[in-house]
Amino acid sequence: MAVTREEVQAVLARVALPGGGDLLSRDLIRALRVDGDSVAFVIEAPSPAEAQALAPVQAAAEAALRALPGVGSVQVVMTAHGPAAPKAPPPQGLKIGGHAAPHQGGPKRVSGIDRIVAIGSGKGGVGKSTVSSNLAVALARQGRRVGLLDADIYGPSQPRMMGVNKRPASPDGKTIIPLQAHGVTVMSIGFMLKEDEAVIWRGPMLMGALQQLIEQVAWGDLDILLIDLPPGTGDIQLTLSQRFALTGAVVVSTPQDVAMLDARKALDMFGKLKVPVLGLIENMSTYVCPNCGHEAHLFGHGGVAAEAAKLGVPFLGELPLDLDTRLAGDAGRPIATGQGPMAEAYARLARRLIDGGMA
Repeated sequence: MAVTREEVQAVLARVALPGGGDLLSRDLIRALRVDGDSVAFVIEAPSPAEAQALAPVQAAAEAALRALPGVGSVQVVMTAHGPAAPKAPPPQGLKIGGHAAPHQGGPKRVSGIDRIVAIGSGKGGVGKSTVSSNLAVALARQGRRVGLLDADIYGPSQPRMMGVNKRPASPDGKTIIPLQAHGVTVMSIGFMLKEDEAVIWRGPMLMGALQQLIEQVAWGDLDILLIDLPPGTGDIQLTLSQRFALTGAVVVSTPQDVAMLDARKALDMFGKLKVPVLGLIENMSTYVCPNCGHEAHLFGHGGVAAEAAKLGVPFLGELPLDLDTRLAGDAGRPIATGQGPMAEAYARLARRLIDGGMA
């Protein structure tokens, strides 16, 4: 009989930590995967020193899980946040937003990153950033090594949605150390700015910033880097597609006609730039009243699925309009980190990408 996720979590909740609490109550478990008789997860320590102190805890967790009936193998990885980011301005020489370096040749691969998937919409307000953050978390929970780049230079949302707002460290004034949240490696121009500070740049500065946020960030080895694109079909999309070898793009839209008008422009742009469209997602597809259970289609229904069928590209799924998802994003803890129907919806979406070789 296969072990369940709940049984594994119950065991981890009994593994005590120095100073009190346990692995679950102290929120140190990331990317928990239970597959048949195999269990794998990451223990994410707050610092390298604490990671060393937690070595006996890692051994105790492994031993306790191996003793659990139904468990055949246990894989535990210990990771740690880097040094606390300095509160002072970035080291001299680290400047974000200079002009991009001259580019020759075709799109190039980024060392250490297996796949790069852009998430676009052509239009603002369709929940693209919410989909990006939750999909990143859902993929990490299924054991993938995931990075999330917030490429919306003018309106970065991921620092709030992922619950991180430290300034990244730069030990040499060139390399940028990204932040970690919910098992995902995260980078955003928002980490470099005050929350209410506007970015007032022309196109060349935008292109330079994007190049730095991809090439100068120490991403490490990733299975997939998700790039949360800004609305539209402008400089960021063009630079990304021409300079970097993208595995493909996922287009998010709400069902109504006015949203699909802009989504079609995004699809046309990716086609002209020779970026494969991996699939379409219909967000805010339906609304279920939490009080009476009545289901309403506030923005119509099925428009994205119909467009996918028309174009012959995969329809990756529907995501409901959900209040808890919005509240979780505002609180910096994506809904995909927990349990429930919305977390399961993102888990299914992540599994679809993994099974299709896209993640």
